[in-house]
Amino acid sequence: SVMLQLPLVVTTQVDLVLVLVSLLAFWTRLSRLSSPNAVVFDEVYYGQFVSLYMKRVFFIDDSGPPLGHMIMALGAYLGEFDGNFVWNRIGAEYPSSVSVWSLRLLPAVCGALCVPLVYLLTLELKFCHLSALGASALLLLENSLIVQSRFMLLESLLIFFVLVALLSYLKFHNHPNSWFRYCWLLLSGASCAAAVGVKYMGVFSYLLLVGVASLHTWNLIGDRTVSHLSVCVQCVCRAVCLLVVPVLLYVFWFYLHLTLLHRSGPHDQLMSSAFQASLEGGLSRITQGQPLDVSYGSQVTLRSSASQPIPCWLHSHKANYPIRYENGRGSSHQQQVTCYPFKDVNNWWIIKDAGRQELVVSSPPRPVRHGDVIQLVHGMTSRFLNSHDVAAPMSPHSQEVSGYIDFNVSMAAQNLWRVDISNREAESESWKTIMSEVRLVHVNTSAVLKVLSVLSFGLDRRGVLLNCVCVGQEQKEREAELHSPTHIDVDRKMSFWAKFLELQWKMLTVKQEDSEHKYSSSPLEWITMETNIAYWLHSSTNAQIHLIGNPVSWGVAHLSLLAYQLLAAVYLLRRRRGLKDLPDGVWAQFVCLGCVCVGGWLVNFVPFLLMEKTLFLYHYLPALCYLHLLSPALLEHTHTHLLRSTHRHALGVCVCVGLVCVFLSYRTFCPLTYGTPELSASQLQALKWRDSWDILYRRR
Repeated sequence: SVMLQLPLVVTTQVDLVLVLVSLLAFWTRLSRLSSPNAVVFDEVYYGQFVSLYMKRVFFIDDSGPPLGHMIMALGAYLGEFDGNFVWNRIGAEYPSSVSVWSLRLLPAVCGALCVPLVYLLTLELKFCHLSALGASALLLLENSLIVQSRFMLLESLLIFFVLVALLSYLKFHNHPNSWFRYCWLLLSGASCAAAVGVKYMGVFSYLLLVGVASLHTWNLIGDRTVSHLSVCVQCVCRAVCLLVVPVLLYVFWFYLHLTLLHRSGPHDQLMSSAFQASLEGGLSRITQGQPLDVSYGSQVTLRSSASQPIPCWLHSHKANYPIRYENGRGSSHQQQVTCYPFKDVNNWWIIKDAGRQELVVSSPPRPVRHGDVIQLVHGMTSRFLNSHDVAAPMSPHSQEVSGYIDFNVSMAAQNLWRVDISNREAESESWKTIMSEVRLVHVNTSAVLKVLSVLSFGLDRRGVLLNCVCVGQEQKEREAELHSPTHIDVDRKMSFWAKFLELQWKMLTVKQEDSEHKYSSSPLEWITMETNIAYWLHSSTNAQIHLIGNPVSWGVAHLSLLAYQLLAAVYLLRRRRGLKDLPDGVWAQFVCLGCVCVGGWLVNFVPFLLMEKTLFLYHYLPALCYLHLLSPALLEHTHTHLLRSTHRHALGVCVCVGLVCVFLSYRTFCPLTYGTPELSASQLQALKWRDSWDILYRRR
């Protein structure tokens, strides 16, 4: 037998510099995390979503996917937050029952981890430990990144997952002889999915990574030293990890989102009736136990699926069109029919058989089918839905829709409508509650009911889809349910894929109107740091927090960007002339640095030049991180390959002076980064290094 050799010895290596920068990162991001004990800037926005998660209430955020919200909600859950705090204004004090530290913990941890990640990423780009230390120091002392990490905001989460994705992919690429490297590739794909799941801005870095991976794969295919089988296996593995896995995980984030948020909430009305009926409470209460088919005599509401961003229902009330409009046009003076964006008892209509007088559901009920001709009777005023050759009030080129009144002026009723079920599977299919998409075709004119504006309905020959909710209750009961819904079990189900696709479409199409904000800025202003954002101001003192970058490191970053571009242009021109200034290995390293850092800056900056949405300084932070990664690496390249030994000492002195200036700049703006200590008005005025900065203070 083989005897176990004693003692057992484990040998390991610890990078003490990495440990040190990690500890400093956690200290700068997590110290005094509960200060200020008040709502800070966009916490008022994201906090509302966290509260809805705690209450399992459905919402839709048109600005991005749900993973970032779920991560912040996890922190709130760990802190036993019940979701009852009202996020109604910036500066509102948190009560003692709210654990502010736990709300801000996970974004702060991710922000702190970005510092050691940049250290490791620099090493994977094959630069030395001094360059890695320089890159991590620039991130460590970047005031804007500290501020953005210390509050319940998404940018630190986004940057963390982007850096993990890049680091993992480079580890995969740099270790070609190990099968364990595919674990790194899988982690890279998962991190890409997480970055996109936090904010759609993550797509920019994901596309950059896919582009770099595609280039490497193309080179692999051309390598004749690798067997055909190995090439095929590696290509499939890369496609699965970087394409399939991110898509599956992206869908999974929404599966968790929709699973957690199963109750009716304030954003329901943006979704289809079928989606609303799948949630507990609200519409599901009204539809509970109701028949699956719309029958003659059914009382229904008709909701337009084409009204964006606010839904609306076919509506009428005891008010007539004016005899003559302000522009001199005449009308029928009949009862108005409008598009109403709120649930109201005046939205109810009764489906009537055009050949019978009864308005009640027969026994057994007779379902309404595709192609049937019906009449619609307004439930509260008993007027028939009608149209005729009179110009609509808001769109004169279309026909007016009205509730018919017999004024005995030789204007006969034209109140017959043909049911056209657009999503039917068979010609004889019946009108389904919730699920059917229906067009109402005017029999006399063949025009189709359409929403022309949020104020009126009209007719033209282009159709619009309408959803139906079928119920059978008295007016007071209906009103009670509409105004005070309760949570009950829902019989009707909607598949996850149907809900997922509808939610994706709404997030892409339902956009709130962007308005000018006091602290909004343009992308070109980010480079020169002409703007700042006041995040928090104490109600009675000069203590305040601003999103302001470290001016010195900001300037170094953009000088490095310019220097790399100029140097790359010179190298390319000389190589074109057959002059190779760098060995092939060094040139490949230089190109890789440009692809990752300059390419990362470009893909995270240029798209904002094309956007019309309201933009803020924090949108620039992912791009800035790439430049902080570039600066030390470019200095190392200059020191090693461009300077003579006599000039290297001078460069070293300049670098040391620059790092001291970065640190002093960080210390100078610390009172605006952490909100402490409180400064006097003269001290605050001295910090206003640019006239465009909006630094507030009270004179005493």
